[in-house]
Amino acid sequence: MKKIFLFLVLIITATTNAQETGEDKFGAWYMYFGTNKISDKFSIHTEAQFRYYETTGNFNQLLLRTGLNYHINENAIATLGYGYIDTDPTFEESAALQDDFSFLGNEILEHRIFQQLILKDKLWEFLIEHRYRLEQRFIDNKEFGDNGKDTQHRARYRLQATLPLTDTFFLNFYDEIFINLQDNAFGQNRLYAALGIHITHNSSLQLGYLKNHFSNGNFDRIQVGVFFNPDLSKKK
Repeated sequence: MKKIFLFLVLIITATTNAQETGEDKFGAWYMYFGTNKISDKFSIHTEAQFRYYETTGNFNQLLLRTGLNYHINENAIATLGYGYIDTDPTFEESAALQDDFSFLGNEILEHRIFQQLILKDKLWEFLIEHRYRLEQRFIDNKEFGDNGKDTQHRARYRLQATLPLTDTFFLNFYDEIFINLQDNAFGQNRLYAALGIHITHNSSLQLGYLKNHFSNGNFDRIQVGVFFNPDLSKKK
């Protein structure tokens, strides 16, 4: 419990001093992740994220992602997937964004194909995960000229470390860098820390803090993530 208390103190300290540059409001990401096994070698990835400029208002982005995972072995997973992203790039309040999900159809729409490799390892008590991802991004935005469309390519690398505290509680940390494969190579960097709780053997909850760094600013986000991984291969 001392480790949990120390971690919460660090989170509070970080969030108190987090707003030196960039967006001056504290935002939030509410997220769902699922890995559903369908056979010995294959599983389905499902994901939904609702991102806000503020903790409960000023919608920023809807992200829906799915993929087919191939389990090479217990420590290596390859994925081919698709993502749909709908983004409102403004911050000002809009009546259409306050009370419902009528944000669909905002200024920037993106269809994304991605290829991914996850490698797992253990270092002392830490569970280590390396995630390598390539993305092909098909973006529809009126700023991209007459046809309003653009294609971009991006590489991502995430180093994640998970520290079990008890059978119920754990800490999770990661750093992820985004590299554009065209002009302006640096895209962004995400630094994350969270307290996790195992709810059942196949579900968990994470409450964390994300520092999202871009070349022109920093954004501070609370993250609430729900993870649910039922084994569908056992269903009759």
